[in-house]
Amino acid sequence: MKNTRLRFSAKLAGLLVAALPLAAQSPDASTDILKGFSHPPLQHFVTPDARPDSTPTGYSPNKLKTAYGFSLVKNGGKGQVIAIIDAYDDPNAEADLGTFSTEFGLPACTTANGCFKVLYQSGATKPPADTTGWSNEVAIDTQWSHAMAPDAQIVLVESNSNSNADLYAAVDVAVANGATVVSMSWSGGEASNESSSDSHFNVPGVTFVAASGDGGHGAVYPAASPYVVGVGGTTLGINASTGAWQSETAWSDSGGGLSKYEPEPGYQAHSQTSGKRGIPDVAYDGNPNTGVPAYSSWDCSVCYTSWNQWGGTSIGTPQWAALFAIANSIRVKDGKTTLTQPQIVLYPRAEGDYHDITSGSNGSCGAQCTAKTGYDLVTGVGSPQANLLILGLVASQ
Repeated sequence: MKNTRLRFSAKLAGLLVAALPLAAQSPDASTDILKGFSHPPLQHFVTPDARPDSTPTGYSPNKLKTAYGFSLVKNGGKGQVIAIIDAYDDPNAEADLGTFSTEFGLPACTTANGCFKVLYQSGATKPPADTTGWSNEVAIDTQWSHAMAPDAQIVLVESNSNSNADLYAAVDVAVANGATVVSMSWSGGEASNESSSDSHFNVPGVTFVAASGDGGHGAVYPAASPYVVGVGGTTLGINASTGAWQSETAWSDSGGGLSKYEPEPGYQAHSQTSGKRGIPDVAYDGNPNTGVPAYSSWDCSVCYTSWNQWGGTSIGTPQWAALFAIANSIRVKDGKTTLTQPQIVLYPRAEGDYHDITSGSNGSCGAQCTAKTGYDLVTGVGSPQANLLILGLVASQ
């Protein structure tokens, strides 16, 4: 598989989108999930012949907070720990988060004030510095989780490599260090023994969120785990001046489909009856043409530096993680425990607490590739109306 694929956007002539690969699997990965590798589903929005952006482009935090209802919730996730799981070391992660926070008027999130922390999969042993572009994903994940839940603590856990074995070990480190929400903006191919790794994501009081991939129709892991909230992608239209939500359709590259190996969980029983786990569960803006800015200064051979505009199901993953952190913060304030498998609550609340995505597709396979009223295998139950959904999550047992 090539390291990148380039294609022209049919909607915006002259603009180029570069997509990082969905997954590169070792020969044995189809039978052993731990022998596979995962990659960030991430697409870069590029203007040909342009220098690196000197200012951010794409939807700002305030615009997305307005569009998805976060601005109506007077809580920033205080007391909660959002763990970001990514591969390799980004030496500039904290400094870049500072640049992003200053640009958008967010509170400082630093090691010194206790808001930011970096942990390593192997304890005190720092992973190799990024040479493959994962640092761009680090920037998106840390910056956008902080943007949407500015009072939560952000813990970046860096794995030694992008092997599934290392990434899942980093998940365990996050849980051991108090994470209440774990954001995994990456995906890999399924394997016949993947259910043996589900235990990493079956932890009381911890919510796990994963990207559904940018390869169009098809299921990926760990989003296919029944213990993980899988996030699909949309094309979001908002009012240019106010940020108000106007329209949303399925994004053509959004991952989604039926797992080959995981059985249908009980919480999907009234949404689909295939007998297999369906992904995604929920959706969020993912089209790079309607993407978001992130700042990165780590200069590796394939890293994008300065301000860049990004899309992919990986940009929605940390923002859904922020939503769960906010719900947890209110729950704890009300004397309740933090959420366990919130997808059990997400499905019954689908009618009123989401923007139902009813048009668009992610392939040519008919009904499974087409958004429709209610749950579908492209956008799940829809994108959040956070002000309503968070209240529902808080009210649940």
